[in-house]
Amino acid sequence: MKLRKVTAASATVFALALTATACGGDNSSGGDSGSDGGKTITVGIKFDQPGLGQKTPQGYAGFDVDVATYVAKKLGYNEDQIEWKEAKSADRETMLQRGDVDFIAATYSITPERQEKVDFAGPYLLAHQDVLVRADDNKIKSPKDLNSAKLCSVTGSTSAQNVKDKLAPKAQLQPYPTYSACLPGLQNGAVDALTTDDSILAGYAAQSQFKGKFKLGGFKLTNENYGIGVKKGSDLKADINKALEAMVADGAWQKAVDENLGPANYKNEPAPKIGEIKS
Repeated sequence: MKLRKVTAASATVFALALTATACGGDNSSGGDSGSDGGKTITVGIKFDQPGLGQKTPQGYAGFDVDVATYVAKKLGYNEDQIEWKEAKSADRETMLQRGDVDFIAATYSITPERQEKVDFAGPYLLAHQDVLVRADDNKIKSPKDLNSAKLCSVTGSTSAQNVKDKLAPKAQLQPYPTYSACLPGLQNGAVDALTTDDSILAGYAAQSQFKGKFKLGGFKLTNENYGIGVKKGSDLKADINKALEAMVADGAWQKAVDENLGPANYKNEPAPKIGEIKS
């Protein structure tokens, strides 16, 4: 059998091909390739909270999304290198423990019970349980005024029950499946108030179809310290804290609050100091 003669030119082409293959086939970063060849980062957010974390036909939007995007950039990832995953409240600790996500920014209140399972960077927002009422309602001026009110109670949430148990025992709880379902009822008078974190209420009220129709009570019933969750012992915690400090210092944090929650006249607390948890 004759062996084909290998010319110098063909040998050069072959060597170049091997070199190109070796350079292009090795992703030493260990993650999925992004647009510039770098690895991706996986971030958990809410998909159903307007103004905070929402999946829309145009992409992902909200204050938590803006915070997570800023943090990811400080960690070295472009926006197109972020893989977003839905982080439902009941799944957050498990997602972090399993390594499904690198970090979670999803109205994630820092509590002692959660700190036993995961670590938190932050906090990056101090929210409070509050009530949302109609803009023209002047009857509900304090929590005790809820005694004569119909209060929207959302399945799976303890906010309304806490108000009834501790502040307004005569409040009439009206069950609804979601906060979104409460809003039309609040608008048409089927219920008088809706309660959960003021940041979440502001996000719903800031939607274009509801602008100017609702107002926050400003009652500050609880302190909710929103943190960014990471796996227990993760080195990311320190880097995320640095990114959050930078976001506050350069004005991007306040801009994100104003753009996402400002339309509901949300009066935000000053940005909390890293590690400062208010009980």
